[in-house]
Amino acid sequence: MTLQFWFEFGSTYSYPAAMRLEADAVRAGVAVEWKAFLLGPIFRDQGWDDSPFNLYPAKGRYMWRDLERICAARAIPYRRPTVFPRNGLLAARVVAGHPGAPWLPDFTRAVYSANFRDDRDIADPEVVATCAEAAGQRADAVLARAALPATKAALRAATEEAASLGIFGAPSFRVGGELFWGDDRLDDALRWATSGPS
Repeated sequence: MTLQFWFEFGSTYSYPAAMRLEADAVRAGVAVEWKAFLLGPIFRDQGWDDSPFNLYPAKGRYMWRDLERICAARAIPYRRPTVFPRNGLLAARVVAGHPGAPWLPDFTRAVYSANFRDDRDIADPEVVATCAEAAGQRADAVLARAALPATKAALRAATEEAASLGIFGAPSFRVGGELFWGDDRLDDALRWATSGPS
């Protein structure tokens, strides 16, 4: 069974999930579909105009420390970004413009590393270009495709699909009709994909 990985490039907990998902899925024998979407429209539908980690300071303080612990435990390089959340629109359009491309996991990890390891602005086309090149792609072609009206429409459709599936945050994992939310539910999602309810 295929696991859909729904992620948003500005999402903190999507970072450790993205960094380990492919290797964990290979070990479990589970195929992964990488699905970028935008949390902004989903948050607005919930009455929020910012990340809940900014709206609720105590929750935000906990999240930053929790993320630091998670990354340390998994030996994932981490530096708290000086801007949060960063605008992942362009990077998400790259993913939407290349559905199923085999290099998307490498590109996705490169973008997350730029944001949460290197504290770089992932809205900057030069940063996204570097990430595309790190994934073995021609940056000019990738950025040109991201600017196409059809690609922009594809990302809007992905965000609408996420909302229609009941996705309210990232990372989210969908296996069949089951939804799992949060980096800490990835193992559960993989078990579901291999053996169903336990």
